[in-house]
Amino acid sequence: MIRPVPSRRHTIADDLRRQIATGHFKAGERLPSEVQLATRYEVSTPTLRSALALLQGEGLVEKIHGSGNFVRHPLRRITYVGGGAAPYAHTATAAPLRLTVRTTNVQAHGHLTALLHVPFGSPLTEFHCLSHQGKSPHGLARIYVPRDLAPADLAEESPEALTTRLAELRPPLAEVQERLSARLPTPEEATTLRIGTSLAVLSITRVATDTTGRAVEAALLVLPGDRSDALFTAHPPMKERTSKK
Repeated sequence: MIRPVPSRRHTIADDLRRQIATGHFKAGERLPSEVQLATRYEVSTPTLRSALALLQGEGLVEKIHGSGNFVRHPLRRITYVGGGAAPYAHTATAAPLRLTVRTTNVQAHGHLTALLHVPFGSPLTEFHCLSHQGKSPHGLARIYVPRDLAPADLAEESPEALTTRLAELRPPLAEVQERLSARLPTPEEATTLRIGTSLAVLSITRVATDTTGRAVEAALLVLPGDRSDALFTAHPPMKERTSKK
């Protein structure tokens, strides 16, 4: 039986993977430049980048634009908890991830008009939430609310304070719909999360509606598939549960 000859990119990836596993390249350490690695392995730069993309997709290496390629620290998995929790809520056994929130006033456009059932150009407030494990980005959430439901003074809001203030400004929620899919990241998402464009992400679209039927929040979450999963718990009606006893 003739075995296929491994491609150069797989051979290079295997060698770098071995050096990472044996500690030759340690967590947090910068790899030699792409030009140096291409020269060392006697390949073109595109072939070398293709090999690095395999390691980026496995979560072993992250590329920081302007700085180079670094060996990742071991990433812990997080679990997105569905069913009405805050859009950036997650569970983890280690210390909580660090979360930064950036606020911007925008106008409704594209799919946001359909998600929030508002006319094109309606005033919205965007909350751009990025979680970090150490210095490495871990997950991305973009939350949109009608401008009249956003806090007036938005400076230095912590995630906990933001959740509380948003709840105070709107009627109680009556329904939360969440749609989960797997897809490849956009180039912008890959750059923000420092992942390869070949690594699948969990994409969660969450729309909250209040008791008047108004859509008061649309959240778009992007979680890298190498460190994330989602948990949804259903509670059968009491009648159904008691009839089976």
